[in-house]
Amino acid sequence: MAVSIEDIKKLRDATGAGMMKAKEALEAASGDFDKAIEHLRKSGAASAAKKADREARDGVIEGYVHSGRIGVLVEINCETDFVARTEDFKGFARDIAMHIAAANPTYVTPAEVPADVIEAEKRVYAEDTKGKPEEIAAKIIDGKLAKFYENVCLVKQPFVKDPDKSIETLTGELVGKLGENIVIRRFTRMELGQL
Repeated sequence: MAVSIEDIKKLRDATGAGMMKAKEALEAASGDFDKAIEHLRKSGAASAAKKADREARDGVIEGYVHSGRIGVLVEINCETDFVARTEDFKGFARDIAMHIAAANPTYVTPAEVPADVIEAEKRVYAEDTKGKPEEIAAKIIDGKLAKFYENVCLVKQPFVKDPDKSIETLTGELVGKLGENIVIRRFTRMELGQL
């Protein structure tokens, strides 16, 4: 199916995708705008998975201060200084710093949560599932652990500006758009009067 230049431009404006990617998505979706956006999101996630092994050593350290009471520094890495200087990347870094100030995560990823903390959580959840069949109890514990990660791990949290997307999804979309691996490396959050 042939797609119009206007439709390609409209999709590019809405998603930030390149011209060829927008054209391919519209053709794959038979001109359906919503399906084309979904196609781009899926291809962005696939692209992010392919790029995850590439080394990200450049990037920015972004700061955010909220009302003089909460301060955040976050290091976000990408592969090149060219991408680090783009408005999309800098805007993403600002959004992540603001999100950290608002959501107060403890860790960046579930892999950073200490094993003893996970075991303590599992023991608490096991108490709640006493008397239930073992396979059901295991599913309940897994579900509660996933919710725990969503509360304490930055990448699993729903983004404060768009709760339908997790930080992980947001990062994957940016990887698809910019074409480089992007890693939220670490952060520090300070709140006045808190240790």
